[in-house]
Amino acid sequence: MIGNKTFTMIKPLAVERGHAGKILDRILEEGYLIISLKMVHLCKREAEAFYIVHKDRPFFDTLTDYMSSGPIVAAILKKENAVLDYRTLIGVTNPAEAAEGTMRKQFGTDLTRNAVHGSDSDENAEVECRFFFSEMEKMKWQ
Repeated sequence: MIGNKTFTMIKPLAVERGHAGKILDRILEEGYLIISLKMVHLCKREAEAFYIVHKDRPFFDTLTDYMSSGPIVAAILKKENAVLDYRTLIGVTNPAEAAEGTMRKQFGTDLTRNAVHGSDSDENAEVECRFFFSEMEKMKWQ
């Protein structure tokens, strides 16, 4: 069954450059409902825990250093076919290769500082939502 929720995170450079509002506006324009939203500043240990699936990859330290370098905006989004549609909206990981009109093309600067994170599966959306939001914060998104 295709899920109706996904997780997104607006990354530190996009927040620092003042793009969070524009990115959230775009999310709403695309028909997503923002179920939960918060701004947090991850410490290195928290960034490592979130990206643990990449721990053996050569970019792990660079990525987790960057993700703990400033505040991020985390959100749970709701829409039919949320994960796949959101992946299309944000574009491929590398902004230089992302399609015109995608958020990574518009707001990303390079492979690490690609503006936004989006869950890559319904299962990971569930895990990522739980990582950032308590049951109370998730409201009634089930």
